Amino acid sequence: MTNKAVVGVITVLWMCCGIAGYAQRQGPSAAPNTIQNGVAMAAHATGTFEVKLTPQPPEDKAEGATLGRMSGDKQFHGDLEGTSKVQMLTAMTDVKGSAGYVAIERVTGTLRGRSGSFVLQHSGSSNRGATQLSITVVPDSGTGQLVGIAGKMMITITDGKHSYDFEYTLPKAP
Repeated sequence: MTNKAVVGVITVLWMCCGIAGYAQRQGPSAAPNTIQNGVAMAAHATGTFEVKLTPQPPEDKAEGATLGRMSGDKQFHGDLEGTSKVQMLTAMTDVKGSAGYVAIERVTGTLRGRSGSFVLQHSGSSNRGATQLSITVVPDSGTGQLVGIAGKMMITITDGKHSYDFEYTLPKAP
């Protein structure tokens, strides 16, 4: 499979997982950074992002699945303003609509006025077109004013445009 085809397949997987991830969101979103008795409650951030994925040399092409790697750069807009670096591992099978990816993404920027960084962990799969996606904040990965952040992110891709829906908690600002 050519690098261009690999990028296409991974983009489709990411798109499918992003749409599925959004559909899996449960419950209403809370107001931004509501504090009750000194404890952070759920907060909600939304916006858009652009992503550029760059295929790395393929790791393995074997019967049943092709293993691949990609790196990526994102630019976030909205309640989260910043950039990220992504490292992704992929597995694409010979069965149409079946693939998987895992990724680690370091996000650096400002989230509703609080600056710092945090790491997101991705796990996505497509089973003959039925997709699942989980994107969660790696525990204790927050820095700066984002120390203590926890949460999950959903992505949606509509007409080629990417958006995020981020439910998170942060300790009360000092």
